[in-house]
Amino acid sequence: MDKIFKVFVDFDGTITKEDVGDSIFLKFCDEKEVNKIIENLLSDKISAKQCWISLCEIAVIPNKEELNKFIDTIEIDPAFHGFVNFCSKNEIEFYVLSDGFDYYINRIFKREGLDYIKFYSNRLEITDDNRFIPHFPHLDVNCESSANCKRNHIINHSGEDEYTVFIGDGNSDKYTSQFCDFIFAKSDLLKFCEKERITYFPFNDFNDVIDRMEKLISKKRLKKRHQAQLKRKEIYLAE
Repeated sequence: MDKIFKVFVDFDGTITKEDVGDSIFLKFCDEKEVNKIIENLLSDKISAKQCWISLCEIAVIPNKEELNKFIDTIEIDPAFHGFVNFCSKNEIEFYVLSDGFDYYINRIFKREGLDYIKFYSNRLEITDDNRFIPHFPHLDVNCESSANCKRNHIINHSGEDEYTVFIGDGNSDKYTSQFCDFIFAKSDLLKFCEKERITYFPFNDFNDVIDRMEKLISKKRLKKRHQAQLKRKEIYLAE
């Protein structure tokens, strides 16, 4: 039987070259206020949901056109297109899991001709007076580091006969990635894996991911990460 992989990819700072959500709020809000709110999240004083609510409360854009113009300046990793083709060629199912917002993900994916990609995120409503109203359709109170519970999407879209792969970089990925058999990490996620002694593959761009994935596919035997199996089992038993 061929090995079946399920791949889960973070968006902000992983597919894109920068964190789009943070960049938008830093652009249209007071920088000190934004940094204070983010620091409270990183120090676990507030949840991801409360972080987004607080940021949305202080955001007022001039108009949607200005917001869209700014989003259009955000670049993605050029190698991501190659990664999408690699997954298609190898019949690997993958999902984008973001703790950011559908508004800019939809716009960026459409611009890149990738609007067919399946993703899960929080939802952003922009009112007639240009204020941000966040919605959290995938909230789980047990996933405080991400208002969109990435863990649940992994559990719901994979089985124990499949090898799960997580690719990410940030705070919302630290808890989630531990439920996957193979972790590709950079930036804050890499530091977290180092600190917690979690096995991972470092990467700079999606070319690195493709190279390593090709090796995983070609291996005759692959071993699942034991700690990931245990964590998944905990969730299965709790349901």
